[in-house]
Amino acid sequence: MSLKKHFAIAALLACGAQLNFADTIQLKDQDAVTGKILAEKSDSIVIDVGYTVLIVPRNVITRIIRANDTNAPAPAAAPLADSGQFYYASTHPFVARDVSSLVKQIGESVVQVRTPEGLGSGFFINADGFLITNFHVIEGETEISVEVYRQTDGNLDREIYKQVKIIAINKFHDLALLQIQDRNAPKFKPVTLGSSDALNVGDTVFAIGSPLGLERTVTQGILSTKTRELEGELYLQTSTQINPGNSGGPLFNLAGEVVGVTNMKITFGEGLGFAIPVELVKSFLDHRDAFAYSTDNPNNPYRYLEPPSRTKVKAADSQ
Repeated sequence: MSLKKHFAIAALLACGAQLNFADTIQLKDQDAVTGKILAEKSDSIVIDVGYTVLIVPRNVITRIIRANDTNAPAPAAAPLADSGQFYYASTHPFVARDVSSLVKQIGESVVQVRTPEGLGSGFFINADGFLITNFHVIEGETEISVEVYRQTDGNLDREIYKQVKIIAINKFHDLALLQIQDRNAPKFKPVTLGSSDALNVGDTVFAIGSPLGLERTVTQGILSTKTRELEGELYLQTSTQINPGNSGGPLFNLAGEVVGVTNMKITFGEGLGFAIPVELVKSFLDHRDAFAYSTDNPNNPYRYLEPPSRTKVKAADSQ
């Protein structure tokens, strides 16, 4: 079997198995080989992919990511061409990593959203301060603040931004797009949007948010089902613990890509959390102009007119 075929099979195994603690060799053709590195030579890398051992020439390798490398970047994500580079989405099969290293890498992208009536979570989709949260987190509110957590020299700095503008809302899918507009605000660290369609039932997922106001809380579980119907909408059901305050926060896969937006749980049960599939988030962002927020009609993108009464119709006929 040719080396190219070995690479293709190994890449498929990496996508299907989604090893939590595997080394990854990324190749020039944007494929990846996932397994356990057995030896490193001057001209090649020897890697065990589970069913065989491959010898990969160094001249086709672009990067090596080790399972215990907490500083390794996530797989590169390409901006969607049709979105005008407004957000970033993965275009390649993801390479699984351990949750602890991912949290260190993407923790700054998750924020706490506060209003006078309560709080929720959210996450940045680009460096210009645009972020996603749930509509019900900011429903009926215009005084919004966003709390951001930054890692500086190993220390956590908490910054609160109060100039927050509502850009777009979708009440029916419970989504809202906000933007931090504070003067001199720095660039923010965005997340990458993945694909919930690529998930399999039983895959590991994890959430970061502020349940009950306990910011930067990480919970982990599995994807229980991809097609849970509730009130006419399909949700991702997960055993990841979701509580009030998690609403609007991200649900991640093991590549650190957002696959859903956590928004509710069944209160009389445990491990019954639900998230909005990220495909709906992408559609909302791609068509955000259609959902633009209006101060004349702040809580609903539609205005329903009163039907004409019989009295008015008769008055018109008599004229």
